[in-house]
Order: sequence, then C-alpha cells, then structure tokens
Amino acid sequence: MRKIKEYFKDTYNELVHKVTWPKWSELQSSAVVVMVASLIFAMVVFLMDYTFKNLLEVIYSIFY
Repeated sequence: MRKIKEYFKDTYNELVHKVTWPKWSELQSSAVVVMVASLIFAMVVFLMDYTFKNLLEVIYSIFY
C-alpha cells in the first residue's frame, strides 16, 4: 500500500512541478493544425476511394 501511495505522490509532484504545460494560444494553434491536417487527409482518402470505385466500375463493366 505504501508503494501505491508513493507512486501517486511522485506522479502528482511530476505533473505539478516538472511538466511544462502549453499556453492557451499554443493549444489553439495546435488544434487548428490538427484540424487542417485531418481535413487534408480525409480529402485524400475520399479522392482515392472515389477514384478506385470508378476504376473498378469500369473494369467490372468490361467483364459483365
């Protein structure tokens, strides 16, 4: 039980005194970067899916 208590004390000490937390403006800019990157990635996946769907429809129409 003592080890668990010591673990939580050490964890609290590290989170409060050793971790440097980002400022609100840094969080906002990081969130914008993540959203833009996610949208770009989603568009690339959508375009690939759309292209392969049409390509496969052409291939299937040739054989059926």
